[in-house]
Amino acid sequence: MSTTPGSAPAPGSAPAPGSAPAPGSAPAPGSAPVPASRPAPPRVLTVAGSDSGGGAGIQADLKTMLALGVHGMSVLTAVTAQNSLGVQGAWELPVEAVRAQYRSVVDDIGVQAVKTGMLSSAELVGAVAELIAATDAPAVVDPVGVSKHGDPLLAASALDSVRTELLPAATVATPNLDEVAQLTGVRVTREEELREAAAAVLAFGPKWVLIKGGHLTGEAVDLLTDGAEEHWLRAPRHDNRHTHGTGCTLASAIAAHLARGWSVPEAVTAAKEYVTGAIAHGFALGGGIGPVDHAWTFRTAHAAGEPEAAG
Repeated sequence: MSTTPGSAPAPGSAPAPGSAPAPGSAPAPGSAPVPASRPAPPRVLTVAGSDSGGGAGIQADLKTMLALGVHGMSVLTAVTAQNSLGVQGAWELPVEAVRAQYRSVVDDIGVQAVKTGMLSSAELVGAVAELIAATDAPAVVDPVGVSKHGDPLLAASALDSVRTELLPAATVATPNLDEVAQLTGVRVTREEELREAAAAVLAFGPKWVLIKGGHLTGEAVDLLTDGAEEHWLRAPRHDNRHTHGTGCTLASAIAAHLARGWSVPEAVTAAKEYVTGAIAHGFALGGGIGPVDHAWTFRTAHAAGEPEAAG
């Protein structure tokens, strides 16, 4: 029996080759069922540079977001030639290219959290600060100043823009001790001095600051505060030199949890736990400092014979 173009096949007849089954009908024998529409996972946008070695930057951010069960999206700000030994070159993208990427994602897909990383010039810092200030989503600002190997990633002329434009737009700022000194002049050598560092960064306007004390001796202790509440986060220090990408990973993990609607203390506490495990499982690559393991939760579950699940 034939059918006219666009009409449904007669009852009991097979659909034409290559056509979709009628709504509600059973799939053909041996074919996979058509999945129902699923809600999208939380969406997080990273605005950062590329690390060609895959340990830090955009690459670390997206791996972290995948591991924590959110949908990662990216705005590329710079390209670096980078490996386990250091940064051999860096090329900043034009501001208009950065702005276009951001608008493309936010205006169509939308975001539930934003994370910033390498922003190497004052012009770029100002443009990104303006974009995130106008976005209705929490922003995690990692004020990247130097790479793990000591290579400068932020022009000295951009420091004032970070202080006066980027930090005021931050829900959480996550400087390490070198970045605290670079931004505020406060040099921390003991745990007791973390409060002074936090107060100095909060004076620039972020809602919360996480001062990362990983460069101190003893326990890996960080201080999270908004000037009223204090949360001291402690973890054992792992004897592992392969820690490339730690700061990017932590900031992205915080953003991933904020995108789920968690409070800042909840998000930071969970992110600290994740990055501590990633450091413990860091591995050697090349002839220098290897990366943290963003997939450590999956590898641990696999080794234990447990089903792998993100989030």
